[in-house]
Amino acid sequence: MADRIEVARKIPDTRAEVRKKELGSIGFLGKVEGVKLVDVYTIDGDLQEEELVKVRDMLANPVSQEGRVNDSFNLRFDYAIEVGFLPGVTDNVGNTVREGVSDVLKREFTGQTVYSSQLMFLSGKLTREEAQRIGESLANPLIQRIQVKGYDEFIASGGMGVVVPRVKISEKPGSGLVDLLNANDSELIRIGKSGIFDHNKELSSEEYQKMKQKYSMDKLRLGDLFELNCRFYKKVRRGPLALDLTYMKTIKGYFESQGRSPTDLELESIAQTWSEHCKHTIFADPIDEFTDGLYKQFINRATNVVRTAKGDRDFCVSVFTDNSGAIEFDERHLITDKVETHNTPSALDPFGGAITGIGGVNRDTIGFGLGAKPVLNRYGFCFADPEDERPLYKRENKTQRMLSPRRIMEGVIAGVNSGGNQSGIPSPQGFIYFDERFKGKPLVFVGTVGLIPRESAGRLSHEKEARPGDYVVMVGGRVGKDGIHGATFSSEAIDSGSPVTAVQIGDPITQKKLSDAIVKEARDLGLYTSITDNGAGGLSCSVAEMAKESGGFYVDLNKVPLKYPGLQPWETWVSESQERMTLSVPKDKWNEFSKLMRRRGVEATVIGEFTDSRRCVVDYDGKNVMDVEMDF
Repeated sequence: MADRIEVARKIPDTRAEVRKKELGSIGFLGKVEGVKLVDVYTIDGDLQEEELVKVRDMLANPVSQEGRVNDSFNLRFDYAIEVGFLPGVTDNVGNTVREGVSDVLKREFTGQTVYSSQLMFLSGKLTREEAQRIGESLANPLIQRIQVKGYDEFIASGGMGVVVPRVKISEKPGSGLVDLLNANDSELIRIGKSGIFDHNKELSSEEYQKMKQKYSMDKLRLGDLFELNCRFYKKVRRGPLALDLTYMKTIKGYFESQGRSPTDLELESIAQTWSEHCKHTIFADPIDEFTDGLYKQFINRATNVVRTAKGDRDFCVSVFTDNSGAIEFDERHLITDKVETHNTPSALDPFGGAITGIGGVNRDTIGFGLGAKPVLNRYGFCFADPEDERPLYKRENKTQRMLSPRRIMEGVIAGVNSGGNQSGIPSPQGFIYFDERFKGKPLVFVGTVGLIPRESAGRLSHEKEARPGDYVVMVGGRVGKDGIHGATFSSEAIDSGSPVTAVQIGDPITQKKLSDAIVKEARDLGLYTSITDNGAGGLSCSVAEMAKESGGFYVDLNKVPLKYPGLQPWETWVSESQERMTLSVPKDKWNEFSKLMRRRGVEATVIGEFTDSRRCVVDYDGKNVMDVEMDF
């Protein structure tokens, strides 16, 4: 049974006044006469009445706030609008409240059992359509839900009702084979572009009819013919692998040499590894007379020329080999630096894309060497004019309107601020540039500077090496559907097929606890031999990267902690859920490491072992779902 706790201010609410001004600036000036906000916490658990009272008292400051349990406020209004997260979307406030509930009740709450939302009461001369538009202006449909009720409807139904955005997955998890061996070039192209058929899913009757209408013959383009046939058979593709025909034929040839078809997990794993996002294949490709590509010819070679010329005065310590670069700072410390872009995710979900970006470079800093401490963040934003309200669409049929420049700008700035500030990392450096050409896709640069001692526990701290026999240990946030196809999607153009799972919302509080436990304690106690972040590609990327040091790995996917049950094996393997790191922990250090993480509130789990087998081996439910040579 779920319970709903509402918290409202008894004193003037500055947030409500700011919201009223914001609504006035987007066309509702004079129409919205009053705004009142109520914070809502939905607790999905079997709590007794006295326990709910304790939780309410924890959430509401008795001096300035009033809390109610399963009893809605009625603050004189014309329309009520509630905005909350969709199922599976990271809810940072809900996660924090869940920890608070565990503390106040002195018992453990597991999983996402608290969900946050915000209820807004509007009074003024508004129509139902205008109230709906206001709700849509406050929410991103990619990650959030909107509920609108008029006063009479609100009273008749006793409030907004209890909504529990619990993830419900009906299909049974399992891994299947992909028949590449019999696929012709057309089918290889389609798989590379649109992904693998998901045999566990079919279109509903309503979706099926919509597809038939969308692909009516008078609108049909030749390029859609194959997809049309697939849709009419109610088959659904999983999302882009972002692999062109050359790559697909290479993969097909490899598995022909193995005498078998690949599993879906193997194909998804290879796709993220070979994606433009992870591999920078464009820079590596031959161009004109430069047979070794732009990266080696200009970026890498130019750096090496400069370093060679400096001779003994070269202050570079680690370049092109780790998650960040590092230079000498003083006799005791190195400085690390890492910058990356998060353009495409920020175009879809500005806040989620930006906070994921800044969280990613924070993780890259923690994942440098044996772990550097993030000390400052940097940013660079390229936006269109925030006053430009002309609509822009993703496709020529104008069915998907893109977010406005103002919405993108405000969301990106808020995301970078939240990701840094809540992790205790200042952002003293940055720039913003405006040009109308960034309306279709903003540029969002994020960077982190780190500090690391030259030596730690008797080791050079910029050197690391996972060793055969070390445990593969996952620490931090659990795995969910968010972040799936993030790497391959970032290699594609934005269109109506953009997967909602490609965008995440970072959890800076979890990252802060993880960072402190690793950088301030475990590193200098010598409790692990290597570390890297779970960036694009998730475990498939981090474990395989570290296995280059040892020579191979074995992972049991059943041991990976999940946010909710029902994930397919390939989803568990490639999901880039935030705030996660992979470490190699010697077996004789595991007990001490595990106890330290538990004391600091950081989840740590052994999911496998590093080997010297020269193979990537993954099991699920006692069956082998990946067995590929490291070199490939």
